[in-house]
Amino acid sequence: MSTVIPVAALKARAPKPEWLKVKAPGSDNYLRLKGLMRGLKLNTVCEEARCPNIGECWHHGTATFMILGDVCTRACAYCAIAHGKPPVYDLEEPARVAHAVETLELKYVVITSVDRDDLADGGAFIFAETIRQIRARRDGVRIEVLIPDFQGKADPLQAVLDAGPDVLNHNTETVPRLYRVARSGGRYPRTLELLERARTYAPHIPTKSGIMVGLGEEWDEILQVLRDLRGVGVEILTIGQYLRPTEQHLPMARYYTPAEFAELRRIALDMGFGHVESGPLVRSSYHAHEQADAFAAARG
Repeated sequence: MSTVIPVAALKARAPKPEWLKVKAPGSDNYLRLKGLMRGLKLNTVCEEARCPNIGECWHHGTATFMILGDVCTRACAYCAIAHGKPPVYDLEEPARVAHAVETLELKYVVITSVDRDDLADGGAFIFAETIRQIRARRDGVRIEVLIPDFQGKADPLQAVLDAGPDVLNHNTETVPRLYRVARSGGRYPRTLELLERARTYAPHIPTKSGIMVGLGEEWDEILQVLRDLRGVGVEILTIGQYLRPTEQHLPMARYYTPAEFAELRRIALDMGFGHVESGPLVRSSYHAHEQADAFAAARG
């Protein structure tokens, strides 16, 4: 397939293609889950990151819990989550998350967080304690963690893995050339190192990563990232369209078509990924339980 040449940045109010239009949220189950989150003073990445799938996911009773507050110590140019100096973290938060999981009778849970570079362990203790609290309250639940890079430290990663998540996810987000402009607090080699460490330390826990397209990357750069991720043993991959949250965020270069996403999925599967979710509305946690089920089925 020919190289994708980035086009001029799209205007912030340019009409979205039909394949990116979703229904506004508002079902009874959506409102019930929203009320529970408010009552327990919990954050979700669904809301904070302005995910386009919030209506669908919350209607089906699934959500991605965001622990360690709602203020990030980093200021990634693509992300809608507030950044600045976070408050002191809440030691009771793991218990509240576990209560929500029990109340909702969830079978699959995704736990993520803001970056907490102000903490020596990056918040790894709270991740681990949340896993333990959920398992104590809800038998048979599967837990996926979408973790920050912990500034490249090995001990926090191992602490999370020792708590026994079912899937370890860390997003790559974009191609190396765009890290400086899009993900100034991150390092591409550090991302690969974390994923490789996880597979080496806990080979029984599958690793997962995701990338966005539409930031100005070229086709060949995407394929190199896929090769790099397979090279460090990543099994589950997500590929989705970057959508600019506000005019203050990084401009979008182009929309990818459903056919291009299908082609990326085909290429990734040919590289040996166990499961690939690739589409305009795909986000790291979108249909996460189905991704894990499909991976398990593919690997037998």
